[in-house]
Amino acid sequence: MDREPEQEPAAGAAVTTGALARRLGVSPTTLRTWDRRYGLGPAVRADGRHRRWTPEDVAVLTAMCRLTSAGVPPAEAARAAKETPSAAGRTAGAPPPDRGPAPAAGRSRAAGALPLGEVRQECRGLARAAVRLDAAAVEARLASAVAEHGLTVAWQEVMVPTLHAVGRKWASSGDRYVEVEHLLSWHVSTTLRRHTPPPVPAGDTPAAGPVLLACVPGEEHTLPLEALNAALGELRLPTRMFGAAVPAPALAAAVRRLGPAAVVLWAQARATASPPLARDVAATEWGVRGARRRPLVVPAGPGWAGRRTRGMPRPAGLREALDLLADTYGSAPPGE
Repeated sequence: MDREPEQEPAAGAAVTTGALARRLGVSPTTLRTWDRRYGLGPAVRADGRHRRWTPEDVAVLTAMCRLTSAGVPPAEAARAAKETPSAAGRTAGAPPPDRGPAPAAGRSRAAGALPLGEVRQECRGLARAAVRLDAAAVEARLASAVAEHGLTVAWQEVMVPTLHAVGRKWASSGDRYVEVEHLLSWHVSTTLRRHTPPPVPAGDTPAAGPVLLACVPGEEHTLPLEALNAALGELRLPTRMFGAAVPAPALAAAVRRLGPAAVVLWAQARATASPPLARDVAATEWGVRGARRRPLVVPAGPGWAGRRTRGMPRPAGLREALDLLADTYGSAPPGE
């Protein structure tokens, strides 16, 4: 039989752990963990067992969520949350139960925490917002990272480490957190496109031709190409973005029609990287007889590791790709 929906508590009334977790957008396990490790439990427990959270408790936990979302380590955030004005109104009771040794400062082992390692503080705030599926906070943290550090640094040092952490969590959790990866990827893509300058007009395209960006057949991971497209746009270098899983015949036709200065072929997985395809693109010619040209082919992505791509440069990251492609036009990357 279906259960009746739980009624929302009246304003000012004590709430259950489940109701508070829904209000804050965290799991009940996270609240119990914060209680055990940092002393952020309810000031009063009915019958000594059942948790009931007062408005003062809720204010402290709200501050804790706000601080951790901003990237503050949980232990530090807990200390600050306890110092909020609302914390002074919490009812004094019996000494708290033994909570065990405190974790090392700056580290979080709370349920749902992502394995980030040594990363920028912005990654932690972004990861926590993504785990909570807080779209507004994810969007704000991504925009802030780009505004503060620039697109290239934000991609390499904030977006990529957080995406990798979500991927590792998904792989080790039996397909849990798939929704977190999808939400984060969507907002990363939205942020990259929002910061992509308008395409260079056809009349301003250098004689060398544009940079053609394409995922190899069968490859659906486009985010790295979107980041490169945006960064090249900042340099005012012409690009043509073809996105995911471009069929080989379509790729060959685009090369012949556009006469690109370079073709970046992205392969995330080894199974999709095709050296014969790269060689075929590199051998494609255009132009009048006696002045035929070929593109610079750039195999990019981890799928090309161990593949034979002799004579084709393979940049290790976004910065290296920018340096390489900017040199093709005699330009300098941003900040140079």
